[in-house]
Amino acid sequence: MTTKPRARKYRTRPTAEMQDETAARVEPDLREDTFSESPDSSAPVATPDSGTRIVDEFAAIRSEGLTARQLRMARRVAAQYDLPATSDLDAVRLLRQNGIDPFAHANMLELIVPRGGSEPHEGGAPDALSGLPAHGDGNRLPRPGSHRFELPATEMSPAERRNREISEIQRDIMLRRRRRLALLMARLAFFIGLPTLIAGWYFYRVATPMYAAHSEFLILQADNVGGTGLGGLLSGTQFATSQDSIAVQSYLESKDAMLRLDRDVGFKAHFSQDWIDPIQRLSATPSNEEAHNTYTKNIKIGYDPTEGVIRMEVSAADPQVSADFSTKLISYAEERVNGLSQQKRGDQMEDALQGFEEAQRKRREAQEALVKLQQEGAILDPEGVIAGLRAQINNVELQLQDRELQLAALLDNPRPNSAKVAGAEGDVRRLRELLSRLNARMVDASEGENSLAQLSVRIQMAQADLATRDMMLQSALQQVEQTRMEANRQVRYLTTSVKPVPSQDPAYPRKFENTILAFLIFAGIYLMVSLTASILREQVTS
Repeated sequence: MTTKPRARKYRTRPTAEMQDETAARVEPDLREDTFSESPDSSAPVATPDSGTRIVDEFAAIRSEGLTARQLRMARRVAAQYDLPATSDLDAVRLLRQNGIDPFAHANMLELIVPRGGSEPHEGGAPDALSGLPAHGDGNRLPRPGSHRFELPATEMSPAERRNREISEIQRDIMLRRRRRLALLMARLAFFIGLPTLIAGWYFYRVATPMYAAHSEFLILQADNVGGTGLGGLLSGTQFATSQDSIAVQSYLESKDAMLRLDRDVGFKAHFSQDWIDPIQRLSATPSNEEAHNTYTKNIKIGYDPTEGVIRMEVSAADPQVSADFSTKLISYAEERVNGLSQQKRGDQMEDALQGFEEAQRKRREAQEALVKLQQEGAILDPEGVIAGLRAQINNVELQLQDRELQLAALLDNPRPNSAKVAGAEGDVRRLRELLSRLNARMVDASEGENSLAQLSVRIQMAQADLATRDMMLQSALQQVEQTRMEANRQVRYLTTSVKPVPSQDPAYPRKFENTILAFLIFAGIYLMVSLTASILREQVTS
């Protein structure tokens, strides 16, 4: 912000003392000049009446309240026209007698004129000096600025010089501001206004109208009747199908979907027509990348995770074509959903069946090992055999003790019966032999690599392994059943909530909005470039 300097003005109007002093100084000279006779002069001699009239004119001029600056200006103008003024008041009087206003702005501009004759002013107006009285040689008064006289040197006071310099500085500042403002407006018009006008002309006159077909569809899953746990809690919600929705959205925006749409309904051929504007039109033989760029501009797909809805907008130069494109894309999405759910179900069931088959194979191997061990010992139950031997040994030992007691009782008689004693001894001997044989069989069954005890341990391990395999087989069977239920729950299907309908009015281009957007973009670019340039200029100059 620039503050205009202010200069004080001193004695802008003459005081009464100054006027009286000027009159006292001028009137005697006037009387002498008026009543003196000059025989050498060709002018008429003044009379006393003319002197009185001049004094009255001076009094009238003093009553006007002229400033000292105006009086000096009148004195300079009189000197310019070579008038014999003896004072400032006399200069005013002489100028007015010759029809010149010493305080008019036009007279100040006429102080310096081109040399030459008295050309008329614009519009045929006569020259301001045409009515001036003739000089001594019969010619008119010399024009100011002519070669017949030179401008007198005027001395300016310091206050006037300072005021003049301040006014020149202010005028220079104002001119520079106007010049900068004009340059700024020119730059804004060239860098912002002109591009905005071109963009608006394109949107309103050149751009081909595009018709949009809107559609909405959802990806749902089958009802979970027997589902439990976290899967049952999430079934039927948008969180259970969000991945499938995102996958379908990515597929519809991919180049694969564009190529399939081109094969089915001719996407490239539609946007390569001659009546479409050059910016939106494809070339005669467009590449897949060029066609995919146009595809992404005219097909907008959005997924709302809060509602689980996929919204699709398809734009084309013909309303019916846009509806056909949208219908085809929805059919592609449905096929993709079915393929995704089928692949998921197939992968899950395949893994579960592989685990079940592996469990069956392991159980079969464990069962064959047990049967083989049983066949090797020719005994189905080695533990039962060992338990029987132990029972027999215990029984034989009890019988042996009983027979030994009977024999001892017979031998205690003074005259024992020899026949009974011999029978009892024979029973004791036979029981001992039987006990020895049983103990030998027991030893054979408990010791050695092929003993019944070792065989029993191996059979027990085989039975435990078989039991484990039975449990694993049962778990695999349960997993297969659960996987089958999960696979049934993973069934996805696509339902269309809003079907595409051909529109009657074009949706694009949005003429006014796009023009305003272009204006904002160009203004932002200009602002960034100007700020960057000013910063760089400041850095360089500093």
